[in-house]
Amino acid sequence: MRKALMISALLAAVVAGCQRDSGRDPLELTGKMFVFNYRLAYATYMVTLNKTQPVPDGSTVVATFENPAGGNPLTLERKLFPKLNKVVLESPDITCVKKQKPYAVTIEVKGPDGTSLQRLETTVISDIDQDVMPAKALVEGPAYDKNPEVFKNGKAPERFETASCPT
Repeated sequence: MRKALMISALLAAVVAGCQRDSGRDPLELTGKMFVFNYRLAYATYMVTLNKTQPVPDGSTVVATFENPAGGNPLTLERKLFPKLNKVVLESPDITCVKKQKPYAVTIEVKGPDGTSLQRLETTVISDIDQDVMPAKALVEGPAYDKNPEVFKNGKAPERFETASCPT
């Protein structure tokens, strides 16, 4: 009887050790910004997180980014890998980013069964307007050749056309 009780206690300790501690959240926000790629004329959100607690294998992170151009939010879903402690989320390309305007970002960690393990809400603010970007990519192809639509006859224009936000 004593042996059975000891085995039961040991199994209970092992099972409890496999469950996620509900005290701390599994991810911690460590960075957020807009990335402007001038050569290729696009912008994205970038959010970085550190894993502070283990998550069950098969867990995912879903990020929802406010669309600066209006319309439906942009979403991104990524698998969380147990051995990677850093998570980097980069949105699809965006347009119409305005200086000093807060844009909403929501990040949700989901377990393998789809249950929510954590939800983070934050905002990202740019210190420049997107209209400083070129309207068209300055380069193209894997060798970053000059874009012939921008560089007519291989020469730079007197003034580069800048990005605009459709109204």
